[in-house]
Amino acid sequence: MPVNKRSKYRGSRTCGGGTHKNRRGAGNRGGKGRAGHRDHRFTHFLLADEVHNGKHGFFQQNASKVKAIDVGKLDQMADDLVACGAATLEGDSITIDAEQIGIDKILGGGKITHKLIITAKEFSESARSKIEESGGQALTA
Repeated sequence: MPVNKRSKYRGSRTCGGGTHKNRRGAGNRGGKGRAGHRDHRFTHFLLADEVHNGKHGFFQQNASKVKAIDVGKLDQMADDLVACGAATLEGDSITIDAEQIGIDKILGGGKITHKLIITAKEFSESARSKIEESGGQALTA
């Protein structure tokens, strides 16, 4: 009686795989490469914020990612930024340097409840108008 699989299949031509025609092509192992393995994109392939399955838009060699934030979210964070020293409170206005907290562009989403003086590389038109309507300033760095 064989002790293990290695000795069990000694002298066998197909090692339990049926006829010699079975186990031939890539279809028997589920395809070539990552074909059909959709679940892997939700594991280690998304750690670098990249989707490696399929084609997505045009390839832009010199494209750079702009780090942007809505002015409403910045308004919500204003008190915490003052508490941690990333922003300063001058009278009734809060001065925020967006580059210091890693933000390139200020977008116009959300509501403003504070008087903000924001210095950033870029502003959207709606963000600039919301900041100035609340009595603040939008300064371009």
